Amino acid sequence: MPKILIIDDERSIRRALTEILEFENYTVESVEDGIAGIEEAKNNKYDVIFCDIKMPQMDGIEVLTKLKNDGLDTPIIMISGHGNIETAVESIKNGAYDFIEKPLDLNRILVTIKNALDRTTLVEETRVLKTQIKRQSKNYNIIGNSEPLEHIREMIGKVAPSDARVLITGPNGAGKELVARQLHENSGRNKEPFIEVNCAAIPSELIESELFGHEKGAFTSAVKQKQGKFELATKGTLFLDEIGDMSASAQAKVLRALQENTITRVGGEKDIKVNPRVVAATNKDLRKMIAEGSFREDLFHRLSVIVIDVPSLNDRKDDIPILANYFIEKLCQEHGMSQKTFTEGALKALQGVDWTGNIRELRNIVERLIILCGAEITENDVITFAAGKK
Repeated sequence: MPKILIIDDERSIRRALTEILEFENYTVESVEDGIAGIEEAKNNKYDVIFCDIKMPQMDGIEVLTKLKNDGLDTPIIMISGHGNIETAVESIKNGAYDFIEKPLDLNRILVTIKNALDRTTLVEETRVLKTQIKRQSKNYNIIGNSEPLEHIREMIGKVAPSDARVLITGPNGAGKELVARQLHENSGRNKEPFIEVNCAAIPSELIESELFGHEKGAFTSAVKQKQGKFELATKGTLFLDEIGDMSASAQAKVLRALQENTITRVGGEKDIKVNPRVVAATNKDLRKMIAEGSFREDLFHRLSVIVIDVPSLNDRKDDIPILANYFIEKLCQEHGMSQKTFTEGALKALQGVDWTGNIRELRNIVERLIILCGAEITENDVITFAAGKK
């Protein structure tokens, strides 16, 4: 249901607009001044905003300018009882979607809202398309020629075309997400979404809502219905990262979803059919957690049809020169710097470092080196800034 914000200091206008729009099945919120309007628009998502021009404290043009300068792309319709050509032109120049004079005409309001909502839909579709293009243009290649990586590439080639569930294991920073993305990019689902959920980053009381969605009113802050990640990824890939940190309650519901291809939103009663390709990852020993009683054995077996183990960087040090040269080229471009290079001694010194943070740490060290060192990064630079990890 589209949500509309009204910013107007006249109570009668707020009440009349609210009654009209609620009758048309819009959800409406209203505030009486520009300062409150800016806060409301920043903290909540609205599909259309009505804003009066003549208001105390902060007039509508100032509100419009502030919101547009902050990057808000919601259509803002300016209203005024003192309209003139100059005011209308100024509003449009400052980013208003339209300008309507008081007394407000019902038909004009409803037609303008419909057109504004169509425009919002087009903007959102364009944003999604750009995101997909950006995602598809990223380099998800696995960098390195070591034997462990060749084995992983071989596994991806065999597994990706199927919908088999995959459990990716390995230490933090080793590249588990990259393997998951490669599985998606090489699958028949690669034109559909790759949806990632970091199970460790979401509080246990919110993880079920995040995964399965919720109905309006399911809990205090559930102001509208929300689809969960299982629904959003139903034609694509759902990547459950840090699966070992998932709560026992969520584990049980994920198990049901995997067994029955069915979920129920929090606060809902209706079963919803879903069919994502599920890939999970963990840096924990799930078998040990099963023995300790903190991870479900039946869920482990559901997730681990195929297991891909990603080695630590210390176990594939032959790849370090290739990775370091890849990162130095990429990071110099990102920082707008002239291309820098490693000496042979510098690359050997990097191979001698104990990489507890794996590839993520190597990338950070390379970024540090290109910022702090000269055009040619030497063995001494590596010893100074990387070997000691200062």
